[in-house]
Amino acid sequence: MKPINLKQKQAAFADQWHPQQIAIVDDMQVLLAKVQGEFVWHAHENEDELFQVLKGTLYMQFRDRTETVREGEIIVVPKGVEHCPSTRNGEEVEILLFEKLNTAHTGGVTHELTQTNYPKL
Repeated sequence: MKPINLKQKQAAFADQWHPQQIAIVDDMQVLLAKVQGEFVWHAHENEDELFQVLKGTLYMQFRDRTETVREGEIIVVPKGVEHCPSTRNGEEVEILLFEKLNTAHTGGVTHELTQTNYPKL
């Protein structure tokens, strides 16, 4: 039981779209990620996802709209909702994710960006 310094953890990796696990809370995991460009359209049929923007601006695309999530804000994507996180103008965005341990990175979609193992920081 020690404090986790998010800035130090973010500085410890450079891979984009490859979340790093920093904590487990019951059956939930806390992940840090760096993202740039567009991810993969996908949905998680049985799990909600929480995204918090630590640095930059994230654009959460839904089929009917795009929500802008700024530094210090969160967005919750409900289970079953198709979504595609993205950034603009080459900006690298740092995010914190909170999701169930069994959540598949890209839901039922397999893509070159799909990760099956989250390193523990």
